[in-house]
Amino acid sequence: MKPETAAFLDKSRECLAKADGMLANWPDEAGRAAYLAGLHAAQALIVERTGRIVRSHRGVQRELGRLTKDDPGFDRDLRAFPGRAYNLKAIADYETGPGSEVSEASAVEAITEGKRFVARMIELVEAL
Repeated sequence: MKPETAAFLDKSRECLAKADGMLANWPDEAGRAAYLAGLHAAQALIVERTGRIVRSHRGVQRELGRLTKDDPGFDRDLRAFPGRAYNLKAIADYETGPGSEVSEASAVEAITEGKRFVARMIELVEAL
């Protein structure tokens, strides 16, 4: 495993732990952390397979789609996770006024799906 891959996976695990810890008091922060866990896990897979570090959110999603398009173990829910979870990050970071909060239920769903997403990224990296 490349050092960069390991660093991204460590950051991903750290984000998941933060998401769990923030859920009760700050569901918007927990949702954002769940998204970032997935982003870093996807970056780990990308750097391990291609040797390139992709920095933009859109670039990571695009490259992840390319790398997993033929993977039967990467189901529709996993494929949709980065986009859905990014919406929580966008709400937490940019929205104001009514509807600008991430519900606890949405954050719980993001954390649950984020854990599954990260676990799948780890499986894919370890299989290389």
